[in-house]
Amino acid sequence: MRQDYRLLVLDLDGTLTNSKKEISPRNLRTLLHLQQNGVRLVLASGRPTYGIAPLAEQLKMKEYGGYILSYNGGEIIDWRNNELLYKNLLPDDVLPLLYQTATDNGQTILTYDNEFILTENPDDPYVQKEAFLNKMQVRHINHFLQEVPRPLPKCLIVGEPEQLIKTEIELSLCLQTQISVYRSEPYFLELVPLGIDKARSLAVLLKKLNMTCEEMIAIGDGYNDLSMIKYAGVGIAMGNAQEPVKAAADYIAPSNDEDGVAQAIERYFSLIFHPQRHIFTENL
Repeated sequence: MRQDYRLLVLDLDGTLTNSKKEISPRNLRTLLHLQQNGVRLVLASGRPTYGIAPLAEQLKMKEYGGYILSYNGGEIIDWRNNELLYKNLLPDDVLPLLYQTATDNGQTILTYDNEFILTENPDDPYVQKEAFLNKMQVRHINHFLQEVPRPLPKCLIVGEPEQLIKTEIELSLCLQTQISVYRSEPYFLELVPLGIDKARSLAVLLKKLNMTCEEMIAIGDGYNDLSMIKYAGVGIAMGNAQEPVKAAADYIAPSNDEDGVAQAIERYFSLIFHPQRHIFTENL
């Protein structure tokens, strides 16, 4: 097992955070110690940037020089200086169809503007769930197509899982050459620029950092983590991960409620966490 990994990429929900959407004390201690020893962190999530920022601050990523991949890789931000390194945006001409399809199917569409979630239906329970997950405020707007800032990095259509199936099929068929449409949760339908995924954005970041994918470890649990788990030098699935994600991984860690991130780090960065063990082995 090589010991010179330089970059650790973490999904958030279901991976870094536990069922309470918190970083456990053990995970926090482990990640701070890892950064103190020169390993850089990347937080890669479908969340908007503002929804990732509190976790980046908790992990002291400004101090240690970490990166945020928000909107499932649609944006890359150097968190030390807030420099935007990469951005991919939805084409404006698809927005009317997204809005009309959601409206016709009795669902809510939303997007983001800094610390705000923008929507015509702020009381929708799934809008409130998105606000809770990201620790963001919901701002009511009267006319979605007229009032949202353009261009947009992402839209989200929310609704009952069974009813979202129809919307997903319609938009996938109509817009398959223009945007990517996928479910991040049964009740969340993600609408992002075509070809956006975590692995592609990580390839951009690695080039900027003059690193190879072999120097990177990626940990995740969901379908949108599959590409980065396959791409990384070591791909790790959480114990609570989807089965295809586990099948693609090099190692399956304990679940997000069992400090799985910390346990995986201690295994693959053992020179940092167990230096005496290696000294002992070398002297044999």
